[in-house]
Amino acid sequence: MLDDRDSKLRVLFVCSMNQWRSPTAEALWRRSPHVDARSRGLSRKARRTLTREDLEWADLVFVMTHEQRDRLVDEHRSVVRSRDVVVLEIPDQYRYMDPELIELLQTRVEPVIAEMLAMDPDDREGPHA
Repeated sequence: MLDDRDSKLRVLFVCSMNQWRSPTAEALWRRSPHVDARSRGLSRKARRTLTREDLEWADLVFVMTHEQRDRLVDEHRSVVRSRDVVVLEIPDQYRYMDPELIELLQTRVEPVIAEMLAMDPDDREGPHA
């Protein structure tokens, strides 16, 4: 059982503006005793802009679209290369805590997080198939 703060799975949720989708995801998983969640945006005008340090902190990164993944790789190739990045395919059409957005996030994120939590914390770093 994960009860040590250092063994929490560090999950980073990324969208464009860090306004609706990624903050909703952060709010959902912030409640988990096994997950340390953050959210950031790729835009310079984002509420909380993604930094290299955020990526280095994360065990697992979720982005909402393939375009965001491509941008993440272009701008942070050296860090992203050693991180799991999962594309959720969630369009920018939802408001914060929208019930449909919550359902999509739970359906698409929970299985990935469950798989990562089942791994030994020492094996979490780096891409996983």
